[in-house]
Amino acid sequence: MSFDRLFDEEYARVAAIARRVLGDPDAAEDVAQEVFLDLHRRFGDNPGARAPGWARTAAAHTALNMIRGNRRRAEREERYSADPSAAYDPQAMVEAAETSRAVRAALARIPRRQATILALRYSGLSYAEVASALGIGVNAVGTKLRRAEARLRKEVGDASV
Repeated sequence: MSFDRLFDEEYARVAAIARRVLGDPDAAEDVAQEVFLDLHRRFGDNPGARAPGWARTAAAHTALNMIRGNRRRAEREERYSADPSAAYDPQAMVEAAETSRAVRAALARIPRRQATILALRYSGLSYAEVASALGIGVNAVGTKLRRAEARLRKEVGDASV
C-alpha cells in the first residue's frame, strides 16, 4: 500500500481516534498530522500492510502523550468552562468539563497499554481493528478492554474521593 493511499484511507480514522482521546478537534488534527509525518519518516512511500494498525496505535499514543504533557490544554478547558455564554446551561457545562478532565487525568495515570486500548475502542474501532492495531488476538480484546475499563473506573473513583 502506498503512503498516499494509506493517508487517504486512514487520515479520518486517525484524526477521530485523537479527537476522541483529546476532545479537541484542532488538537486532533495536529496529532493526525504528526502521526502521518512520523509514519512517512519511518516507513517512506510504501509503508506496508501493517501501517494502518501502526497509525491508529500511534494516534492513541500521541494523543495520550499530549494529555500527559500539555498544560495549555488544561488552561483552555478552564477558560471554556468559566465562560457562561459558551453553553446553554452553565452548570451542566462545568460538570461536563470536570468529568472530561477527570477521565483524561485518569487516562494519564493508568498503564499506557490500557489507555491505548480504551482510546482505540471508544474511537469507534471494532474488536478486530483494535486487535490488529495492537498486535493481539481478537479474543483477547474483550478481556483487556474490561480490565482497562475497570482500572479507569477505579482511577476516576479514587480521584473523586
